[in-house]
Amino acid sequence: MMKMDNTATGSWTLDNNPTSSAMKTSCHPNLKMFLAALSFAYFAKALSGSYMKSTITQLERRFEMPSYLIGIIDGSFEIGNFLVIAFVSYFGAKLHRPKIIAIGCILMSFGTFLIAMPHFIIGRYKIETSVRSSVNSTTNLSPCPASSPESTRAGDRPSILPSRGCERESSVSMWIYVLLGNILRGIGETPVQPLGISYIDDYAQSENAAFYIGCVQTISIIGPVFGYLLGSLCAKIYVDIGYVDMETVTITPSDARWVGAWWLGYLIAGTITLMSAAPFWFLPKSLPVPVDKHDTSCTPEQTRFIKDSPTMEHKFRPEEPANLHQMAKEFVPTVKSLLGNPVYIIYLCVTIIQFNSLIGMVTYKPKYIEQHYGQSASKANFLMGMINIPAVALGMFSGGVVMKKYKLGIMGAAKFAFGTSLLGFFLSLFFFAMGCENSKVAGVTVSYTGVEGLSNQEWSLFSDCNSGCLCSKKEWDPVCGENGITYVSPCLAGCTSSTGSGRNTVFDNCRCVALVDSQPGNLTATLGQCPRRDSCDEIFPYFLALSVLSSFIISLGGTPGLMLLVRCIKPELKSLALGIHTLATRTLAGIPAPIYFGAIIDTTCLKWGYKMCGGRGACRIYNTSAYRIVYLGLTLVLRTVSFFFCIPGFALLKRHIKREEKNALTNGSAELESLRKEENISIHCE
Repeated sequence: MMKMDNTATGSWTLDNNPTSSAMKTSCHPNLKMFLAALSFAYFAKALSGSYMKSTITQLERRFEMPSYLIGIIDGSFEIGNFLVIAFVSYFGAKLHRPKIIAIGCILMSFGTFLIAMPHFIIGRYKIETSVRSSVNSTTNLSPCPASSPESTRAGDRPSILPSRGCERESSVSMWIYVLLGNILRGIGETPVQPLGISYIDDYAQSENAAFYIGCVQTISIIGPVFGYLLGSLCAKIYVDIGYVDMETVTITPSDARWVGAWWLGYLIAGTITLMSAAPFWFLPKSLPVPVDKHDTSCTPEQTRFIKDSPTMEHKFRPEEPANLHQMAKEFVPTVKSLLGNPVYIIYLCVTIIQFNSLIGMVTYKPKYIEQHYGQSASKANFLMGMINIPAVALGMFSGGVVMKKYKLGIMGAAKFAFGTSLLGFFLSLFFFAMGCENSKVAGVTVSYTGVEGLSNQEWSLFSDCNSGCLCSKKEWDPVCGENGITYVSPCLAGCTSSTGSGRNTVFDNCRCVALVDSQPGNLTATLGQCPRRDSCDEIFPYFLALSVLSSFIISLGGTPGLMLLVRCIKPELKSLALGIHTLATRTLAGIPAPIYFGAIIDTTCLKWGYKMCGGRGACRIYNTSAYRIVYLGLTLVLRTVSFFFCIPGFALLKRHIKREEKNALTNGSAELESLRKEENISIHCE
C-alpha cells in the first residue's frame, strides 16, 4: 500500500516540478549547436545550388549547348536525390542522423569540385571573331573577302572558328563531368532536409518548432544571396584569366559570346560545403525529450508516440542498436500507411505542380533578364542576389513569425499558404505588360532596309549590299552600325576595311549600313550589339519592383506550408513523409521542369551559334516577345492547375481535423476514466 501511495504521490510531484517549466522554456545546448550546424549546411548547399543556376548561360556558351541540354544538367541534381532519398529518409531516421548529414555534406563538396574539373583539362576558350590581328599589328585582314567565279554561292566561306583542337574536343564531351558532379551533389544533399527537419521537430518545443524551422529556412535563403553574388563576380572575370592577354579579348561581359570564370565559384562553394560537415560529427544521436511532448495538449499521434518512450526521469530516448533486417521488413508497410493518407497525397500533387512552376521560373530568370532587358550575366546575377533573394528570405521568416504569433493550426496554415500563393499569382499577371521589343538585327528581326519583321530563313542574312563578299551564315560576330542596327558580322554588314585593333576596331565602308541611311560616304560599324531602346531601360526598374513584391508574398506561405506537411503526419512517419515529399517534388518537378522549360525557350531562338567541329551550339539571340510569352505563360498555367487541386484538399483536410479531434476526445476520456479507477483503488486500499 505504501509503495502504491508513493507512486501516486510521485506522479503528482512530476507535474508540479518547477524544473519542468524551466525545461519548457530552455533550449538544450546540443540543440542550439545542431541548429547552427544545420543552418550552415543549408547555407552551403543553397550557395552551391544557386551558383549552379547563376552559371546557366556561362555553361551554355562554354560547352556550346542548347537550353534543354543545360536543363538536363541542372536536373541531374534531382536525379542524385532520386537514387537515395527514400532509403536515406527511412533508414537515416533510425540511425545517427547528424553523422549521416555530415557524410552527405562531404559528398556534396566532392561533387562541386568535380563540376569545376573540365576547365583544367579542356583547351582555352576560342571566340568566333573577325578581329584576328594582334594589338601591335598595323594590318588587318579584310572583313569582306571577295567572291570568286569558282564560288558556287554566297555563304560558302569557311567559318571563322579555328579548327585546331577539333579532334581533341570531339572525342570527349566535357560537360559529362559537370553532369556527374551535379548528380553527386544531389546524392550528398539528400539527408540534409528530411533528417535535419525531423531532428528539430523531435527535440524542440512544439510551440518553437515552427520558429526554429523558419530560422533555418531563412538562413538557407541567405545562401542563394551569396551564390548569385559569387556568380556575378565570376561572370565579370574572363574564363581563361591568367592564361590569356586580356588586351587581345575583343568582347565584353555583355556580349552573347562572353564566358566568365565559372569554374572559380565551384572551387569556393566546394570548400565551404566541406567545412559545413565538421560540426555534425560532434553531435549526439538523440537529445532530451521536451516536457511538452508528454503533455495532454499533444496531438493523439504524439501522445501514442510518447507512451512508447521512456519515463521523464530518463529524459533521453533510448539509443537501441539498429536492426536493419527489421527496418527493411517494415519499410513497405510503412510506405503504404503513409500513402494511404489522402491529405498527404493532395499536398504532394499541389506542391509538385507548384514546384514545376517555381523551378522553371528560377532556373531561367537570370537568362530572361539577360535576353529580355539586355543586361549582362553579371548584372542579372547581382540583381537576383541583392534584390530578389532577400525578399524571399524575409517572406520565409515572416511566415514562421506569423505561425508562432497567431498560433495557426493545420487549417489556418493551409488557408494562409493558399492565400499568399493566390495573391502572388495575380501580381505575376502584370509581368506580361512589362515587355521589350526585339533588338534590331539585320536579316533576323529587321530587313536590311530597316523594315521590321521576323525571319527564320538563313538566306535572309544575305542581301545585295553584301553579295560581293563571301560571308558565312554560321558566324556570330555582331557589329553595331551608325544607323542603330546590329549586323550579324562585319562581312554581312558589307564592310570592306577596318582600322584600329582589339576592342577598338572600327569597320569602314559598310555598304549595308549606308543602305538604310541612303547616304553616300564612309559609314562605319563598331564591335558588339547596339544598345537597346530607352523605353526598355525605363520598364526594367518596374519589373524589378514587381518581382520583389511577388516573391515576398509567395514565400510568406513557405513555412506554414512545410508545417502543414509535418503536422498532418504521424510523428514516427515524419522523416519518411518529408523524404518522399522531397523525392516526389524533385523527381517530378526538379528533373523535368528545367528540361521542358529549356526546350520551349529554345523554340524562340532566332540565331544559333555553331560548335568548333560543326553542329548547332548555344543560342545567340532570341525572339524577345515569344520568350516572354512562353516563359511567363508556362509559369502561370502550372500555378493555375495547382489551385484546382486545393479545392478537394481543403475538404479532405477539414474531414481529417474532425476525425483527429474525435479520436482525441475518445482517447482523453479513456485516459481520464483509467486515472479515476486508479485513484479509487488507492483510496479503497488506504
